[in-house]
Amino acid sequence: MSAPDEIKKKLATYAADLVTSGTTIGLGTGSTVYWLIQELGERVKQGLDITIVPTSVQTQELAGNAGIAITDLDNITSLPLTIDGADEIDADGQLIKGGGGALLQEKIVASASDELIIIADSSKLVTHLGKFPLPVEVIPFGYKQVIQKIMESDVCKKVSLRQKNDQPFITDHHHYILDCEYGKIESPASLNKILQGIPGVVETGLFINMAKQVIVAYADKSIEVITYR
Repeated sequence: MSAPDEIKKKLATYAADLVTSGTTIGLGTGSTVYWLIQELGERVKQGLDITIVPTSVQTQELAGNAGIAITDLDNITSLPLTIDGADEIDADGQLIKGGGGALLQEKIVASASDELIIIADSSKLVTHLGKFPLPVEVIPFGYKQVIQKIMESDVCKKVSLRQKNDQPFITDHHHYILDCEYGKIESPASLNKILQGIPGVVETGLFINMAKQVIVAYADKSIEVITYR
């Protein structure tokens, strides 16, 4: 197992200890959450009773293969906890997510949760958001007009339509993703509001005031829990 995977596995074990038997939780998407799914699957075999609301088709398939029960957000009345990863985390706990393309469903599930906990390695901690290109999910119709609107701001340096196998990347909900290069986002909340006001934008990868805790693993395998608000 590579060193980065060892760190993610340690994070997964720590996060799995937060999951109580008899509960339904939201489960995110990405390489760190992959290890959490594997750990929870092992615990389910040992008697842990949980059901998850997946944030992507990928997570649904992984959880199903691990023997974890799955439900839909519309089938429950409350969701006490969601555990997910992030692409960037600033000092105030604001996030950029969507590197894997599941930002819309991730945000819907996170917003339905009483508590959002992020698990990440220390490389995801930043002073300012923006070095990681900001994913913006848009409907395919008229997406070039959306790019034009985003670029009308002097703040955005470049917008690229995400590709996969030389074709536009299609999200689980049949949308496109624009990757927007800012370099440094001075006000994540303001930018999120501006982008959401552009017709054709479905959702942004800015998760504002949503994370209650971030669990960070460092190269020496130590773990830090950062609590916000």
